[in-house]
Amino acid sequence: MNIAVAFPGIGYHVDKPLLYHSKKIAREQGYEIVDVPYGNFPSDVKGSRQKMEAAFYSALDQSEDILKEIDFSKYDDILFLSKSVGTAVAAAYAGKHDLQTRNVYYTPIAETFQFMEQEGIVFHGTKDPWVETKLVKEECRKRGYPLYIIDEANHSLETGKAMRDLKNLKKIMKITKEYFIFFPIDK
Repeated sequence: MNIAVAFPGIGYHVDKPLLYHSKKIAREQGYEIVDVPYGNFPSDVKGSRQKMEAAFYSALDQSEDILKEIDFSKYDDILFLSKSVGTAVAAAYAGKHDLQTRNVYYTPIAETFQFMEQEGIVFHGTKDPWVETKLVKEECRKRGYPLYIIDEANHSLETGKAMRDLKNLKKIMKITKEYFIFFPIDK
């Protein structure tokens, strides 16, 4: 049995393109899907370290409550799909519960890297205002994470050009699916 858990961002819920389509692919591969629909975050988080920390801890606490009934030990593969602040929450949750997970980190924030210990792949847009490309490249290199960079893309991995965004989304989902299928976790 396999499980995929979706950890959204602050304004990027589980039914937006990256998480919606990656969950759909996971479901097609036989994964049980669990959403972590946390919310009630402070406003104007970007640029405020205090509000970002408050949002992170709130999301982590809500995740504890939402996931408390799940016995992760019964699954052969635990896949965490995460976006933005959800990347930090997923990584911290896995570490706190000593889970062996595989991860798809969509647009991690700078704070995520301090928690990233499990294997995974990372997607980042060069126009992401939440974190500099240089930092993401450096942190992924130090930790050995494959990094997929989308040129001119923002924090949602979108460029503002519909056809280009659809082409990029197809590429992102192809890489995501390959990760699901070809890089199973060793147990």
